[in-house]
Amino acid sequence: MADLTPTHISWQPSVNAANHHTDRYANTELTVRRGQPFNITLYFNRPRQNGESLGFVTEIGPSPSESHRTRAAFGLSEAGGSGWSAAQGPSDSAAMNFTISSPPNAVIGRYNLTLRVTAGNKIFSRYLGQFVLLFNPWCPGDDVYMSNENERQEYVLNENGIIFVGNARYIEARGWYYGQFQDLLNICLTMLDLSLYYRQDPAMDVSRRGDPKYLGRVISSMINGNDNDNGVLLGKWQGSFHSHENPSRWDGSVVILKKWRQDNYRPVQYGQCWVFAGVMCTVLRCLGIPTRLVSNFNSAHDVDRNLSIDKYYDSSGRSLNISKDSTWDYHVWNESWFVRPDLGRAYNGWQVLDATPQEQSRGIFQCGPASVLAIKEGEVNLDYDTLFVYSEVNADCNRWIVYNDGSKKRVYCDTEIIGRSISTKAVGSNGRVDVTANYKYPEGSSEERRVYRKALSKILGINVTEGRTDSPGGRSSETMRNPGIAGKFKLAEPPVFGKDINLVLVLNNLSSDRKSIRVDMSASTILYTRRAVAEILKAATAVELGPKQGKHIRVKIPYTHYGKYLTTDKRIQVTALCEVMRSQGLKLLVEKTIILEDTNIIIKVPRRVVVNRAVSLEISYANPLPEPVSRCVLFVTLMNQQVKINLARLAPRERSKIFFEFTPRRAGPLQLQVDFSCDKFSHVKGFVTIAVAPA
Repeated sequence: MADLTPTHISWQPSVNAANHHTDRYANTELTVRRGQPFNITLYFNRPRQNGESLGFVTEIGPSPSESHRTRAAFGLSEAGGSGWSAAQGPSDSAAMNFTISSPPNAVIGRYNLTLRVTAGNKIFSRYLGQFVLLFNPWCPGDDVYMSNENERQEYVLNENGIIFVGNARYIEARGWYYGQFQDLLNICLTMLDLSLYYRQDPAMDVSRRGDPKYLGRVISSMINGNDNDNGVLLGKWQGSFHSHENPSRWDGSVVILKKWRQDNYRPVQYGQCWVFAGVMCTVLRCLGIPTRLVSNFNSAHDVDRNLSIDKYYDSSGRSLNISKDSTWDYHVWNESWFVRPDLGRAYNGWQVLDATPQEQSRGIFQCGPASVLAIKEGEVNLDYDTLFVYSEVNADCNRWIVYNDGSKKRVYCDTEIIGRSISTKAVGSNGRVDVTANYKYPEGSSEERRVYRKALSKILGINVTEGRTDSPGGRSSETMRNPGIAGKFKLAEPPVFGKDINLVLVLNNLSSDRKSIRVDMSASTILYTRRAVAEILKAATAVELGPKQGKHIRVKIPYTHYGKYLTTDKRIQVTALCEVMRSQGLKLLVEKTIILEDTNIIIKVPRRVVVNRAVSLEISYANPLPEPVSRCVLFVTLMNQQVKINLARLAPRERSKIFFEFTPRRAGPLQLQVDFSCDKFSHVKGFVTIAVAPA
């Protein structure tokens, strides 16, 4: 009699994909989630005889072994030590149905499945094919289990995202298409095999891929290409982007990941923080880890790790780029949801992962996972990179004047400016949710001061008992006395790109003495990282203030001064250094960052959009400048499909419109993104989320 041999396998793709929430993946091989049974049907060359027993073997990685939990052999109706099991369902003589179950902590990735047939003393195996196993937020035993279905829909299954940018006083929403189901699964799995972790020890690396905290750390190192590890993106924050993509150009992850594969896994040029975060969110959601983007406004980068950010100015108030520390208007990272058995149950939940290459962590550009609760409680010694993230949201900010002889004086210490309006997208809508309270206690509260002292104590190795202290970095601790005046910049009208900017410097004498004030003002175009690009204004004036008197000083920055020096960040920083004369050099530093408002792209959508029916949208765009613009181009992106539309030149202040027609092929939310550029400015963005109704 011929050996019992399978002639055909049905992976039952429709039933399994629906049960495992994997029906939207574009890949054709079976894709299921761990800790949950899936079904297959085997067709044989003849009926199975008494005395013939069946079993299965699953294997993953280059060196599968039971000891590494990358190989499991299991018979029918038996649960082996590996946690894998199989059971035979209702069958007939031609076909047998089987249910295979994986443990909720199984290694994720691409498995080989083999049938093992035992007949008497004879054992032989037949290779059946491959399937992909993912994390399972629907399984209570999985480390990434998330109990709320609305949150699972948002943080695992939603392909449309919102990234919050701007600054703490002017927060803007930008659309991003994650597209985790758009034929990216193979790219994400290849990414793991290209990592330095895999290269150093392939068998050990694969064996640890069931652990989300390990996998998240590996992926954070692979989204950036700074370690010569075939990472996805190179970062660039200044200079020309000639012949490569300006980071502002990107609207989603799919085109970046596919370009990376197409270019034989050479890093794509270029990304900035929101691009790194958007791509990492795609990869983590694709593999089944609940993930969201978080924007931290006034985000600190504390290079010397002393919980103090130092900013320097010359004696006329111009910002000096001499500090290694920096404060970005915003920084975007990821939070992923999983347990932390290494830290204890209290630290389960959201974990910070950051792929933007700012600092090396244990020799590699990677960051996290850092427990959000550990950050809030100042547990800066806990794994991984908790101190770095704590500084990003809660460092002090010191401003120093550097004199011509090289001496420095600290003019101000701001204990509350860092870590404002920490934001993420709302579940089920495009709204903004403020999650600052997840990261720290209210600024100025006794709890916040207690945690700050605790964090500083852990860094210094001594018990810091008094209030917030001077920065412990070994600098001159000489601090300027209160100058007795107060000041702030106010905008006389909203700052619009293409128009003159009108500000007022409001100065108030807080004392009962008359004061003579010398005011040195400067303004520069800057990047969102607050690095200066070009100085566009320098002026000095004198002001006399009577007792308790206030005065307004008007400041005008014409478009002709700033227009050609703006970057796509469209930011200007204005400073005023106000010196009280005959006061032994007492000074007040006043500073304001201005984001110029773009003329809106307006997208008009019909009241009802139905799947498989053509729909026409009206898209209007404008030239806000007092001069004509040419080489106008509009990019319209739907999911990962992009259309480039060349447009006629626009006269000064002209608004125009086009009609764009498309046919949606799937019901549900659909994000449409618009990007307008011309010879004088680029990457003015607009987006709309369209609710596509079923037919």
